[in-house]
Amino acid sequence: MSSDTTSSKTVQFDVAIVGYGPTGATLANLLAQCGITVVVIEREAAMYRLPRAVHFDGETMRVFQTVGIADELSEKVRVNAGMRFVDQDWNLLLDWPRPQELGPLGWYASYRFHQPDLENLLRAKLSSYPCVTELTNTEVVSINDDADGVVLNCRTVKDSFATKVKAQYVVGCDGARSLVRDAIGSDIDDLGFKERWLVVDVLLNRERPDLGDHSVQYCDPIRPMTYCRSPANRRRWEITVLKDETDEEVTSHARIWEFLEPWIKPDDAELERTAVYTFHSAVAKTWRRGRLMIAGDSAHLTPPFMGQGMCAGIRDASNLAWKLALCIKRQVSGDILDSYQQERAPNVVEFIETAMRLGGLINNVDRETALTQADTSGSGSRRMATITPPLGPSTLAGLVSGDSTHRGKLYSQPLLGNEQRLDDFIGYEPVLILRHKLPGAIVTSGRSLDAETHPALVDTLNELNTNALLVRPDRYIAASAVTQEDIVRIAALKLPSPISNSS
Repeated sequence: MSSDTTSSKTVQFDVAIVGYGPTGATLANLLAQCGITVVVIEREAAMYRLPRAVHFDGETMRVFQTVGIADELSEKVRVNAGMRFVDQDWNLLLDWPRPQELGPLGWYASYRFHQPDLENLLRAKLSSYPCVTELTNTEVVSINDDADGVVLNCRTVKDSFATKVKAQYVVGCDGARSLVRDAIGSDIDDLGFKERWLVVDVLLNRERPDLGDHSVQYCDPIRPMTYCRSPANRRRWEITVLKDETDEEVTSHARIWEFLEPWIKPDDAELERTAVYTFHSAVAKTWRRGRLMIAGDSAHLTPPFMGQGMCAGIRDASNLAWKLALCIKRQVSGDILDSYQQERAPNVVEFIETAMRLGGLINNVDRETALTQADTSGSGSRRMATITPPLGPSTLAGLVSGDSTHRGKLYSQPLLGNEQRLDDFIGYEPVLILRHKLPGAIVTSGRSLDAETHPALVDTLNELNTNALLVRPDRYIAASAVTQEDIVRIAALKLPSPISNSS
């Protein structure tokens, strides 16, 4: 991976990614696996070294598995015990335990992490690809797109040296104040949540097992707070800022330790970072215009109560990467990119709305109403269940027509007979999962695996009550089949491989 920022010539790439956070770095890695030439443009000269996001889920770890960093990342994270909601007297209101064993996706359900650890691994992996160029200390000044491509007029932040980048497609992973979203001309749907919270990250000076391993939402009607158990000696508190309080007031050293006094004192820990955030719930109305697209915080913002902000961006990258690769290699029409927002927007809105309901529980004096709204388990037992919303319906169905019963659901990841994870065995490709081997006269359009050879697949098919599944490179189900006639039909469906060299 090169980092040349001195050339005055227009340099051409397949994809330009604006923003080098986890979403942009994940998207770049997935595209690089497909041999796509990528430039990542980042305003900051160096990676941010302090904590920001602190949670991701098993689906996100599965994407990191596809990228190739999951095993290394596993050594740096902590499996999350779960979350509890308590009232001002610390009585339990709602419980959300997270499983402590590997789940159906091949990973644990929930992880706590230190974001610089993740970003180091993503960037190190990206550096192994010669098709990737990194332009740090570089900001995009203007964007001009036409039928032939997109020209990004850039300059270095330090010395204002101008350069031009041309790409077939541009993806803005450039945050809530996205320049690429502005270029698209997208308005924002405000979903109604807006609160200021103080975030305090500390490094403990000694072991404090009494603080507990669960995250805790303290539902105080005056000043709600959150406690997060992070890896090693890292801990986080998030504290509501009242309307009449200034940022300067709540971030003063003395005030911070007043907030933390119920748990720790100044000699117990070192303050690593403090910042006031305004948490929003919002979704961009338009995620794509022609060759311009947005992902991550550029496309949506969620309150933090489910820890799904970064996860949503990683899901965006996973959904978009293989589709872009197929377009660039001319294996499919560019119309496939219409399916990106169609599939992702309903999924992310369900996460946002659930986070808002949990936020309502933290702030709502009417506890019984809030508990009923927040109890996604539907059991009335005051236990929260993990939600797994499917993708929204999309025009992609025209490419992979077939039984839609399971379309848009995330497929599980069993261990195969050799103890190899399914995704590692398949690689970054679509695959046909079969209960029985196909007759020799039937030729599939791509890779296939059958449960006769890999018995671990039986349970996954039984769970869905089907006999065949066509699974996309992003591990979502494209089509399913029960009858032999339908199995033959989906076996013939052409869902190209993004890592293929054909064009």
